[in-house]
Amino acid sequence: MNINYEALDLRAFAAVVDLGGFHRAAEALNMSQSALSRRIQRLEAAIGAALLERTTRRVALTPVGRELLPLVRRMLEEFDTSLFAMREVGRRRVGQISLACIPTATFYFLPAVIARFNADYPNIRFRILDIPASEGLASVARGEVEFGINLMGGSDPDLLFDPLLEDPFVLACRRDHPLASRDDLAWSDLEGHALIAVSRASGNRILLDAALVKAKVQLSWSYEVTHLTTSLGLVEAGLGVSVLPRLATPQGEHPLIVTKPIRDPEVSRTIGIVRRRTGSLAPAAQQFLDMLLGTWRSQEK
Repeated sequence: MNINYEALDLRAFAAVVDLGGFHRAAEALNMSQSALSRRIQRLEAAIGAALLERTTRRVALTPVGRELLPLVRRMLEEFDTSLFAMREVGRRRVGQISLACIPTATFYFLPAVIARFNADYPNIRFRILDIPASEGLASVARGEVEFGINLMGGSDPDLLFDPLLEDPFVLACRRDHPLASRDDLAWSDLEGHALIAVSRASGNRILLDAALVKAKVQLSWSYEVTHLTTSLGLVEAGLGVSVLPRLATPQGEHPLIVTKPIRDPEVSRTIGIVRRRTGSLAPAAQQFLDMLLGTWRSQEK
């Protein structure tokens, strides 16, 4: 059974008791005495018994009122404590940020931004789902995370996608491979070399195959793996060359692997922020997203 009352009803009751009358309580709560009386009456109606005995000279507690008063004080104290805690969350001092991120974007820049954010807000925890693109979109749609870093794709009307950058597919090969000396490559230059590809179920593979079919380019794959990191391991072992997004390649100087752009055509994937169309982000998540966007865009300039 639900009891219909508001927090201000409880405050009105406690104020009348603490201040000894309706006049002082009304002034303390910044309301008229008639409004205060209605608050008390509504609380009494919800309880089903009188709480105060009113005379022309004083206000006293009824037996029910005396029994209720300690509970009301405890409820108000817990409510105020909860509001204070939520205010701290609103100021982005405590809380948790949940996001889904494709693994390649996680490796590239996310740790550096989290480190900066933690320096300002050390009490905020992170829950990062580094999962494939399709699973990331589903986790955002279901509300399991607040937002995602993902590939452009899908047609879910409940999701918004804000594109941020184009991530081109490049060739990764060993430094001693014949293609390593080429500055610019066409897709036809890959013919005759052992190629390593990710699974056909991968969002990256689906995007790449669709672009190559449109450009009437046909490649023959010698190896198929599930994870992009596995393809790099095979490249390091000298088993072949791999076509993968630039963000998935080693950043900076690598002792064994080099990357080369591929033209005619240049194929890229669009990466951006995925959010639900309705609702707003929690303050901490919005603050982190603002920092993330600022960092990402500055790196692209």
